[in-house]
Amino acid sequence: MAPTRLLVEERRRKILDRLQDNGRVTVDELVKLFRVSTVTIRGDLDALEKTGALVRSHGGALQQRPSDGDMAITVKATLHRAEKARIGRRAVELVREGDTVILDSGSTTAEVARHIRGARFQSLTVITNALNIAVEMAKLPSVRLVMLGGVLRPLSFSLVDPRGESLLSDMSADTLFLGVDGIDPATGLTTFDPLEARLNAAMVKAARQVVVVADSSKFGRRGIAHIAGIDCVDTVITDGGIDRPTRKALEKKGVAVVVV
Repeated sequence: MAPTRLLVEERRRKILDRLQDNGRVTVDELVKLFRVSTVTIRGDLDALEKTGALVRSHGGALQQRPSDGDMAITVKATLHRAEKARIGRRAVELVREGDTVILDSGSTTAEVARHIRGARFQSLTVITNALNIAVEMAKLPSVRLVMLGGVLRPLSFSLVDPRGESLLSDMSADTLFLGVDGIDPATGLTTFDPLEARLNAAMVKAARQVVVVADSSKFGRRGIAHIAGIDCVDTVITDGGIDRPTRKALEKKGVAVVVV
């Protein structure tokens, strides 16, 4: 990819990160931040609006907030990319040769899949309900891929169906890498889709070790559908944005918190 194109994509990722943190941005502040022209920034905002990542407003843009709080995985993948890449790299260090791992759908678990590809395992079994992750794993002859079937959720590229839950009840995995929409020491793990939450709960029951992979923006958030309590979590891998009280609360409940 040409250097100019890389600069454009990096700037747009940073715009989305700023929106995630502040809820809104103005053209003037972005012009000063990136030292580019007003025309360039307006072009960035227009392009991002077409992807559904934001809503244009007079003089700037607002964060896109669907009615149920859910967001397309193509948009999620543009947010906190550096943090998610580090989380994915660290997560793969917990995988051992010959393991059976479950990869939930999500932009952070997709990073785990990408780093599995680079780790060159000789033998690994991967169970997933995510089409994009399945595509990554299908390229590896050393990986035995198990797909959980169901009805496609286009927002998340995931398959959800009670039959997937039934299939998981007969399986045993070494580690589940679980992405969530919300994590709270008191209420536990949540997501925005009830069917996805049920499948995630079945994944938790099927795994001997549960590792939540979540960037720090997920802490303190709550989706409408409950997956499991914090007591089911062995490890949380996140970035340095996690606040000290939340980290202490998780550790007090016996969760190992790994910051990358």
